[in-house]
Amino acid sequence: MLEYNEILPKKVILVDGEPYEVLDAHVFRKQMRKPVNQTKLRHLITGKVTEQAFHQSEKAEEADLSVKEVKYLYMNKGAYWFCSPQNPADRFELSDDLVGPSGRFLKPNAVVEARLFNDEIIAIKVPIKVELVVKDAPPAVRGNTSQGGSKQITLETGATVNAPLFVNEGDVVRINTELGEYVERVDKK
Repeated sequence: MLEYNEILPKKVILVDGEPYEVLDAHVFRKQMRKPVNQTKLRHLITGKVTEQAFHQSEKAEEADLSVKEVKYLYMNKGAYWFCSPQNPADRFELSDDLVGPSGRFLKPNAVVEARLFNDEIIAIKVPIKVELVVKDAPPAVRGNTSQGGSKQITLETGATVNAPLFVNEGDVVRINTELGEYVERVDKK
C-alpha cells in the first residue's frame, strides 16, 4: 500500500480494481487544510486520462503488473500476431488498439515486452528508438526547401515518416516510436 505522498509519476496503482499509471502528482496544502496529492492518472487498458485527489488519510494499492517477452510475427487485417519466443506454435493476436500507434514500427521477429495485468496482456512496450531501413524515398530536388527541407519516406515496416532531404533509399534511420518521428541517419558499417 502506498501512502498519499508516495503516489508519484511512473507508479502503477489500482483505483476501483483497475490499473492506472500516474502521469503527474503534486502535493499541496490549501490554506489551513490537510495536504492533498492532486494526480493525473491514465487507465492502462482504455487509455483514458482522469484527475484524482488523494487526501492524507487515503492509501492506494500498487498494481501487480508482470512483464513477459513476446515475438512479433506479422500484421493481418488490423490484428497483430505474436508468439512466445521459445515456442513459435504458441501464437496469439492482439488488436490494433491494444498495440497502439508505435506498432507500425515493429519488424517481424522483433522481441518486445508485453505488460500483463491478471495474466491478461494490456499493453505492448515497443523500444523508444528503433533502426529501420528506408524502402522508398523520393529524390531530393535541388532548391526544393519550401517545405522546410523534408520529404516523406517509407520504411521497411510500411510506416511513413518525414525525414530530411539527404535520406535516400537503402539508408538505415533511427526512429522515435513514441513520437513517430525521424531521429537520425545511422552510419553504415
